[in-house]
Amino acid sequence: MTHKVSHSWLVTAALLIMFAESGISQVGVGQMPGGRFSPAATGLNRSNAAVTTRISGMGVVPQDFAEMTLAPGFLMDLNVLDDPDLVGSFRIDQQGDIALPIIGTMHVAGETVSGARAQIREKLLGDQILKNPQVNLTVLEYTAPEVTILGEVASPGRYPMLAPRKLMDVLALAGGTTLAAGNEVQITRGSAGADPILVHYSRATNPKAVENALVNPGDSVQVKRAGIVYVLGAVNRPGGYVMEQEGTLSALQAISLANGTALTARTGMIHLLRRNDDGTTADIALSFEKMSRGKVEDVQLHATDVLYVQTSKIKSILANSQSIMSSAASASIYAVAVH
Repeated sequence: MTHKVSHSWLVTAALLIMFAESGISQVGVGQMPGGRFSPAATGLNRSNAAVTTRISGMGVVPQDFAEMTLAPGFLMDLNVLDDPDLVGSFRIDQQGDIALPIIGTMHVAGETVSGARAQIREKLLGDQILKNPQVNLTVLEYTAPEVTILGEVASPGRYPMLAPRKLMDVLALAGGTTLAAGNEVQITRGSAGADPILVHYSRATNPKAVENALVNPGDSVQVKRAGIVYVLGAVNRPGGYVMEQEGTLSALQAISLANGTALTARTGMIHLLRRNDDGTTADIALSFEKMSRGKVEDVQLHATDVLYVQTSKIKSILANSQSIMSSAASASIYAVAVH
């Protein structure tokens, strides 16, 4: 009895392996009581397996595929109903033309698929080749144009782009802007002779200029780096600071980035050194105390501006005196402790 059960178990296991190798999934769903298999369930599993195969074989269609314009190198499949002479695959040449039987050469570069389809239909009607042509035109192969994204973005490089897209979407392809990005984005058209377009970009306000700006395939997008403001003199951390706040920075913000003024600083007036367009330098006196108290408006800085905080002689003398007195007191305590 034990041998019969073992033999039956081995046969069942072999059948399971055979069904698994034949591509039938979810065998347990079709299993009937008593270890038998339902033929209807087996057929259903075969149908599901076939559907799964077809779905897994499909390619991923880019988001902007429907808006794609035809370009040289595209391979098109043409099928005109009830006309075997107008059936086949045709490639667009370097001039953007496609040579079709009976119709002749047509320029389709720059057209969408639906536009080229309508153009072929009008040609068939206009030349009285067919009375009511049913034209089906699809793309078999396409060359993916690219957009170049440079500057202060997370991942600069070249990205495939089939159709015009908004500037915000293009920047998202490169992972968005970095903290060092300024508020200007330059779009250089791929077509020869076109002037670059300068777009003022703001991450917070998102102006209409950015929403309406379009980038075409073949264009170059450069996110410019934010300007640098220098804070020098009697501050706790002098140096150059990037204008990270959407490409803007005020005098109080710059002093704050420098960890504030030092103890010896003359806080009544600070100096703003600004280079003019003609190359000269202007020295602008700013009331730091009034700006800090909100009595006067904070001043917005320009790129390459220099804020200079002067040192107060009186505060320096007092600070030196306190340092000397502290050193003397420490020496006295040390002398008493030793002796």
